[in-house]
Amino acid sequence: MIAIKSSKIRGTLKIIIPFLAIPLLVVLGALVFDANKYLLVSLGVAVLAIILFIAGFEKKTTGTRRMVIVAVMTALCIAGRFIPLFKPITALTIITAIYLGGESGFLVGSMAALLSNFYFGQGPWTPFQMLSWGLIGLIAGYLATPIKKSKIFMCVFALLSGVAFSFIMDIWTVLWYSGSFNPGLYLSAITTAIPHTVLYAVSNLIFILFLSKPFGEKLERIKIKYGV
Repeated sequence: MIAIKSSKIRGTLKIIIPFLAIPLLVVLGALVFDANKYLLVSLGVAVLAIILFIAGFEKKTTGTRRMVIVAVMTALCIAGRFIPLFKPITALTIITAIYLGGESGFLVGSMAALLSNFYFGQGPWTPFQMLSWGLIGLIAGYLATPIKKSKIFMCVFALLSGVAFSFIMDIWTVLWYSGSFNPGLYLSAITTAIPHTVLYAVSNLIFILFLSKPFGEKLERIKIKYGV
């Protein structure tokens, strides 16, 4: 009975945290909170991402082992942001989610954004980056089976992830510029960002093609060896 209740609680958290709590916190951080409180908002998103990750634990030992792998993938994402123009962070987030689950993908994407921005610059945009990369990882986890089965589907998802990231970040651009959501201004932001969006989507495609097989094989072996 306790196990059933615990499973229901985890299932509820997996829905509420990524699709309601975190988006609400990010939007409130942009519209209601003082602009200087962005770091508190980012930390709030990080805490919720960790809770979401823990909600995916079936066994304590499994969760601990998964945490170690997630930490390594997060570090690789951070290192990848130092590559000029092309960034592998989205590809690595997707790969993590495919083999370790959507909750792991969300944590890798969100924490990579937060931690790397201590070097690249923290700001009100950080929570939106955390949300964007986190959701890409979460959705990749949901679509893990078709992504692993079809190279074409994987490539399409990588391209669309680049577009989705740009679209979400353009929401922040509009909120920052006007203090409210303006559809016309949002359309202008999307149009202006087309060259950057295309470059980012193509970089996702290139990295997913080169990294999916070697990283996937290693993560698959780790899963089997350590029962993750």
